[in-house]
Amino acid sequence: MPVLQGLAWLLLCQSAGEAIARLAHLPLPGPVLGLLLLIALLQWPPVRTAIGAAADALLAHLSLLFVPVGVGVMTHLGLLSTYGLRLLLAITLSTWIGLAVTALVLRAWLRPQP
Repeated sequence: MPVLQGLAWLLLCQSAGEAIARLAHLPLPGPVLGLLLLIALLQWPPVRTAIGAAADALLAHLSLLFVPVGVGVMTHLGLLSTYGLRLLLAITLSTWIGLAVTALVLRAWLRPQP
C-alpha cells in the first residue's frame, strides 16, 4: 500500500507542477515545479515514507524501463546506420560544450570577491 501512496504523491506533484506552469504561464517545465513541490513535501515524514517505498519499487525494476529504448533503437537501426556518426558527433560536442559552460559558470561563481 505505501508503494501506491508514493506513486500517487509522485503523480500528484508532477500534475500540480504542470498545472501551475500552464496556469501561471511560467517559463519553467511543469515537472521541474513538481519536483520543487515534492522537495518541500519530503519534509513531512508520512510523505517521505511513502515516496521512499515507491522509489525502492521503481529502482528494483529500473532495468525494465530501458526496454522501450532498446526496442526503439532496434526499430530504427537504418536511421542509426545513416545518421549515426552525425548523432554521435552532435551528442559529443553538445556534452563537451555543456560541461565547459558549466565549468566556466562555476569558476565565475566561486571566484572570491575583492
